[in-house]
Amino acid sequence: MQDEVQYKLLNLLEKKPESTQRELAKNLEISVGKINYCLSALIEKGHVKVRNFTNSNKKAAYAFLLTPKGIKQKAKVTIRFLQRKTEEYEQLKKEIEQLHQEVKYTEQKK
Repeated sequence: MQDEVQYKLLNLLEKKPESTQRELAKNLEISVGKINYCLSALIEKGHVKVRNFTNSNKKAAYAFLLTPKGIKQKAKVTIRFLQRKTEEYEQLKKEIEQLHQEVKYTEQKK
């Protein structure tokens, strides 16, 4: 599972453990099948546990709860995700500076 998907999924589960797989898929803009796969992987690794509860419509529902192991995993994934986004940001800053230089050079030639 990609760090970005794992990071976003773990964050959503922490904030809204009662979310349905369909809601999680919609929020992450991925398929329900992929959410099912990701949740299964997180459950298998012991990062998430599932609890049954009765929702307001008197229907059985599930809550996806982060385990202590899941909280540690979320911290690790967050660090990796932040490092990657920081690298992307630095690269974008360089590209923007190059574009500014090109525009400045082009303006001077006029």
